[in-house]
Amino acid sequence: MSLPPAIEQNFDERGIVWPDAIAPFQVAILPMNMHKSFRVQELAEKLYSELRAQGIEVLMDDRKERPGVMFADMELIGIPHTIVIGDRNLDNDDIEYKYRRSGEKSLIKTGDIVDYLVKAIKG
Repeated sequence: MSLPPAIEQNFDERGIVWPDAIAPFQVAILPMNMHKSFRVQELAEKLYSELRAQGIEVLMDDRKERPGVMFADMELIGIPHTIVIGDRNLDNDDIEYKYRRSGEKSLIKTGDIVDYLVKAIKG
């Protein structure tokens, strides 16, 4: 499948919805306030490295932007899988996961997220 038809077939009102197989990045990591929270930064960098080691293409949004801007940009880019790391969820050892195609969100334990993503992407 060439790129223009793939984009035409995988698009919604918020932007592109890339299939895993042709997505420039398969996972987006959104570390909320990582410049103020060492544990958010540390976990984001750890997950980035672990996912890359599994052969998964990852984009870590380390900009000093408001969460709404980060979410909107990831929707527009169309990265299939997004994980949001924030202090509030980390208090419960959770990471927020969002699947771009369905918009479905769930909380996944930090120790399970890499295996979950590998299984979701590679089957």
